[in-house]
Amino acid sequence: MRKPQPPSLTLLDKYRGRDFLPLYTTSVTVRGGEAAHGRASGIAISDDGELLVELRLPVEMGGTGGGTNPEQLFAAGYAACFHGALSMLAARAGLSIPDASVTATVSFGRDPVDGLFAVIANINIHLPGVARAVAEELARNTERLCPYSKMAQNGIESVVMLTQ
Repeated sequence: MRKPQPPSLTLLDKYRGRDFLPLYTTSVTVRGGEAAHGRASGIAISDDGELLVELRLPVEMGGTGGGTNPEQLFAAGYAACFHGALSMLAARAGLSIPDASVTATVSFGRDPVDGLFAVIANINIHLPGVARAVAEELARNTERLCPYSKMAQNGIESVVMLTQ
């Protein structure tokens, strides 16, 4: 097995095209499981089979627990994406941040706007050994670069269609 390598810094080069240019696409399918409800007893599997997780409603929401849930998956994706963008910008700036960590805290709750549901996320960046002013600039620039941050701030293009 070969050692994982960070992505090329050429990914930071600006794209000048007119249309969205996909660099990677994946699909994950969720089925409802025993309760016929994806959050309560679902199975999530990626198109390549690398992701296979049991979904369970958390105890805090009246479920049995014993599996992951959409909020944990979103938090993992957000934290990983932010950490990756942070690492790339630090490398481009000549900074070494081997002990950096990013924690995404995601909450599912009631939305006061419509009375239904919403998700909020808080990102905590830990950069030991990096001067405060440098860390703040790096965090600001990472927030501008990270696709998850862009999605959280500006929304995401989404098409919902029925395929029977």
